[in-house]
Amino acid sequence: MIEVENLTRYYGTRRAINNISFQIEKGEVVGFLGPNGAGKSTTMNIISCILPASSGSAKINGFDTFEQSLEIRKIIGYLPETPPVYPDMTVAGFLKFSAGIRGVNSKKIPSAVERVIEKCSIKDVSHRIIGRLSKGYQQRVGLAQAMVHDPEILILDEPTVGLDPIQIIEIRKLIQELAAEHTIILSSHILPEITQICKRVIIINEGEIAAVDSLGGLTASLRKSERLSLTVRNSEDNLEEGLKNLVQVLSVSRGEENQFLIECELRSNLQDEIAKLALEKNWGIVELKPVPMTLEDIFLKLTLEEKEPAA
Repeated sequence: MIEVENLTRYYGTRRAINNISFQIEKGEVVGFLGPNGAGKSTTMNIISCILPASSGSAKINGFDTFEQSLEIRKIIGYLPETPPVYPDMTVAGFLKFSAGIRGVNSKKIPSAVERVIEKCSIKDVSHRIIGRLSKGYQQRVGLAQAMVHDPEILILDEPTVGLDPIQIIEIRKLIQELAAEHTIILSSHILPEITQICKRVIIINEGEIAAVDSLGGLTASLRKSERLSLTVRNSEDNLEEGLKNLVQVLSVSRGEENQFLIECELRSNLQDEIAKLALEKNWGIVELKPVPMTLEDIFLKLTLEEKEPAA
């Protein structure tokens, strides 16, 4: 459905993205991650026909984003980081206007507007001026305008930025509901959000693709060790030393109270040995559990650790 091949974009002499390639299939919900200035918004703007590429190509359903932008605009809905709304218009008036410029048949505009008002839960504010709405409601209106022409693909750039916790939960729930009906590209700095919503992630760093895979696939390819969390009742001075003396333990760090993070070699199966040692030393295990690799761990490894020079 979406094919990006060797995409490069310059701003003057500065190269924003360099030779990036990826594919997104119909029905996928893909997270698009990267540090500030990594090239996420540039890539999304090219896919959305807002910017031309300097070289390479981006195609949606076989249509080229530069040469056939009118065809593509019919099948994508784009919500940039700042919702593209007119603050002096009413919600309903703005959505009717948006439907018209997106080519919705004039006879179908009322039903199209009613559909997105209902789906985005903005019926109670449909006759209010947009500029007087809360940030959360303005974000919902921005999402409604991206959906009013019933596009196959939704491209959402930081849809929860600047929202309070309750608004974030509401928008996140809405996106999860939309995922059943649309192909979605979601850019977000909130990594747990990506974990909850997306099946696959694309990580971009310094204008280049760092990884494209499922969370499970990235974990399997990047994990070099395993971690265990140990909490005990009785913490003695040489507890850390005792743990470090176990074969296959790489490091031990102390957390809050009597909690310890143990890094060990892959597939070391140390739980039994730790439990035996704890019994001998009368530590009194409160909890011993594996610590899974998170998307945050993966993100930091790909965007920070790889930049550090080798010793």
